[in-house]
Amino acid sequence: MNAPTNIQIINGADGKPAFVVIPYDEYVKPREGSETYVPHEVVSMMVDNEWSIARAWREHLGVTQQEMAQRLGVSQSAYSQQESRGNLRKASREKIAAALGISPDQLDA
Repeated sequence: MNAPTNIQIINGADGKPAFVVIPYDEYVKPREGSETYVPHEVVSMMVDNEWSIARAWREHLGVTQQEMAQRLGVSQSAYSQQESRGNLRKASREKIAAALGISPDQLDA
């Protein structure tokens, strides 16, 4: 049996289980590698700065707009316009995802 043994159950005021605490590595493991996994840092950047998901991913990965424009074969201003849009067209999402090395699903906000 492969049941985790290093979990903690926290009971509520009624004495019934209300929360389960698991090690962070176990929490993250099933999500990493998932085509739709978006790191917490990316989501935080989106929310805290009111950025598009494309910008949050780019910033998270340490890529400049100029580098992205070069990867995509467009001008920096053209890329800036794409990035500022809330919803990317499917073709744009696929190209930007490829340039960032992520899945297009990870840009589908």
